[in-house]
Amino acid sequence: MCAATTITMNRELNVLKQLTIAATILAATIAQGIAQEKTPFALDWKFEGPAAPYFVAVDKGYFEGEGLSVEISEGAGSLDAIPKVATGAFPVGFADINSLMRFLDQNPGAPVTAVMMIYDKPPFAVVGRKSLGIESPKDLEGKVLGAPPPDGAWAQFPIFAAENDLDMDSITVEPVGFPTREPMLAEGKVDAVTGFSFSSTLNLKRLGIPLEDQAVLLMSDYGVSLYGNAIIVNTEFAKANPELITGFIKAVAMGWKDAISDPSAAIESLIKRNPAADADLETERLQMAIDANVLTDYVKENGIGGVDADRMAKAIEQTKSVYEFQTEPDAALYFDPSYLPAEGLMLQ
Repeated sequence: MCAATTITMNRELNVLKQLTIAATILAATIAQGIAQEKTPFALDWKFEGPAAPYFVAVDKGYFEGEGLSVEISEGAGSLDAIPKVATGAFPVGFADINSLMRFLDQNPGAPVTAVMMIYDKPPFAVVGRKSLGIESPKDLEGKVLGAPPPDGAWAQFPIFAAENDLDMDSITVEPVGFPTREPMLAEGKVDAVTGFSFSSTLNLKRLGIPLEDQAVLLMSDYGVSLYGNAIIVNTEFAKANPELITGFIKAVAMGWKDAISDPSAAIESLIKRNPAADADLETERLQMAIDANVLTDYVKENGIGGVDADRMAKAIEQTKSVYEFQTEPDAALYFDPSYLPAEGLMLQ
């Protein structure tokens, strides 16, 4: 082989190496750009057990694998995330779909809708103490009910009251703050409270009120045919970034699937963000949410995320019985299934 040929080959090899290096750098840059797509996520509540699946999706790279850099923020109640998402401050959030219906009725055209149902069976509950005379819905008459105004369960209480023929004039409703809700019940200052079953029940347990003294009246067991909390999106963001929203949904489903498979491991991701939390208590709280609200018979058969059209229509009619819509309600405004992956999202 002549010297000229060797030089030519070396040059070609050098060019090839440079092209390979350039391609590697370009790929890394693209990957980094995808991973840095900021997607703030507004929760409904504090970093407690049911929030663990979202942190699992962060820690295991499920969001990152979909091109998302997700930062999760605490909320201040089931209504809290709706205006945050509607204003565009957050592209995605987690909120009560029934409260979303009313928000959209009061703010027509607001760019927010639900795209993935999480709580197929809502955790809305009235939690009372048997030692204070509360064991059934009728026992609330003549008693004091503590209710935080922004509480999703309180928002649905009129339906619960109507379905159980309660005399609201005989119930003293005491507006309370979220931090004081369970302590007031533990101290006997109120006889019952509205709240999410897995929150109020275990908060009371932590305050020394045994489960045997608690009456947990899950509204869905007493005639309330509603859905619960869902992933909501800013519709303008979603229309501009449909693949990101579908990717977000997939990652959330994988986080829940892992949490269902191993709740204790999921809570480890939560404790990283909330070191003061009681791991055993939050594992119990997560398991309660899985058993009663997420992994229902419908979800076992159909996967997580979707809604049944007939049930949604019934939920709207039930809401109409206690809330006067300014315009005729339309299910299409409240839930958009188009971002759900076609292959479904089975959890087991």
